[in-house]
Amino acid sequence: MPQKPVRVRFAPSPTGPLHMGGVRTALYNYLFAKKNNGTFIIRVEDTDQTRFVPEAQDYIMDAMNWCGIMPTEGPGLGGDFGPYVQSERKEMYRPYAEQLVNDDKAYYAFDTAEELEKMREQAKQMGMPNWQYNSVTRSSLKNSLTLPQTEVERLLAEGTQYVIRMKMPRNKDIRFHDLIRGWVVVNTNNLDDKVLFKSDGMPTYHLANIVDDYLMQISHVIRGEEWLPSAPLHVMLYEAFGWDAPEFAHLPLLLRPDGNGKLSKRDGDRLGFPVFPTDWTTAEGELYSGYREKGYFKGAFINMLALLGWNPGTTQEIFNLDELVEAFSLERVSKAGAKFDPDKTKWFQQQYLRAHSDDELATLLAKHTDKSYSHETLKSVCHLMKERATFVQDMLVDGAYLFERPASYDKETIKKKWKTETFELVQDWLEEVKSIATFDATTIEVTFKAYLEKKQVGIGAVLLPFRLSVTGVGAGPGMFDIAAFLGKDEVVTRIEIGLEAIQAIVNEA
Repeated sequence: MPQKPVRVRFAPSPTGPLHMGGVRTALYNYLFAKKNNGTFIIRVEDTDQTRFVPEAQDYIMDAMNWCGIMPTEGPGLGGDFGPYVQSERKEMYRPYAEQLVNDDKAYYAFDTAEELEKMREQAKQMGMPNWQYNSVTRSSLKNSLTLPQTEVERLLAEGTQYVIRMKMPRNKDIRFHDLIRGWVVVNTNNLDDKVLFKSDGMPTYHLANIVDDYLMQISHVIRGEEWLPSAPLHVMLYEAFGWDAPEFAHLPLLLRPDGNGKLSKRDGDRLGFPVFPTDWTTAEGELYSGYREKGYFKGAFINMLALLGWNPGTTQEIFNLDELVEAFSLERVSKAGAKFDPDKTKWFQQQYLRAHSDDELATLLAKHTDKSYSHETLKSVCHLMKERATFVQDMLVDGAYLFERPASYDKETIKKKWKTETFELVQDWLEEVKSIATFDATTIEVTFKAYLEKKQVGIGAVLLPFRLSVTGVGAGPGMFDIAAFLGKDEVVTRIEIGLEAIQAIVNEA
């Protein structure tokens, strides 16, 4: 039997911004499709109109575009299986729901919300807190299985509100194979009669999802673990329609850094890191930060996400998108939840920053300053600072002394490290600096070492004080490189100003 073409979909609900867990689901679908010469689709599942957020769909598409994992079919993208927004497909779902009723696989339920709430309350009082509308309780409720056919027809003709519920059989084992979790078996006695079609004329997620996957010829459903409890119902729906089910793969949860629970949208910023790919502003004006605006490279973000729940089976950690496509397989996706590590995320960012050329970084750095530094100057700054930076903008902050003379000096380091004889040593070194003819890093270093030899002192006795007087801080890139960048006149001036400022700090102590 020929294998079906691979067609996968990412099906977000536009109820808010796209969480990084959703981005990972989209990424794995993208990688699987590309690896198997398949098609990656986005379908917007907006059946829950009560929670619909108008700006969310545009946000989702913009975020995926930034991540570099755009589908080939979807809203605004074209394709032969549209529309790709469920509310625009509204009219096609009712016939499928009616078909299930006609085939005795589903039924009309006329119970009002008040009647069902009363039933739940009564059950709670009888010690049954988890009451369900199921194969046992439906026999005593108001539906087309208990009412005479003439009464059902009358209620329908009068326009009485109803829902269509799945008629779940009693005591049947539902078995399906998950590509990540192996065989899953659930007995129908543990399942309720889920609503498939709502009184507002919209399908529920369950019906629309199955119908759309079938009509769009989806071959593999790759989605989050939170949908695993719904999978038995979906398998039953495929069986009820007489359709072949797609392959299922349920991805592990993304967990908080401490491993205590799912990483949620509410954790964003509260725990000190973004959980959204890009900034999101609520209707009330509340801002939730995103990785893009924080300064992360999209490659670092995607690389980090790919390894949260999947491993390549090698020690390789840095992958570009093409390499991820080549290495990816569902067989190496874990069942266990993956702990998000914000420090590791910064490590990925650092690796990607260092992999950029000085020329590329200088172009990016220019966007973070309103001052007109030359491209060559910014290239030199990037060369000096990139090994210590996490974000491009860090180089302006941590390397501020490369642009302007220090306005302050590290008092704590001065108080700990500055000795009585340090002033004289730095003064003498200043005279050596003035005598250097060719002021490049190599010459400065050779002169410095000769000075230490002449004075018979260790490197720490002069190098740190030299750094403090020129930069104001106790750590940074190579001091000889910094000095060469600044130029002799500037270094001389800075040492003279610095010694005076440091003398005042020492006197305070």
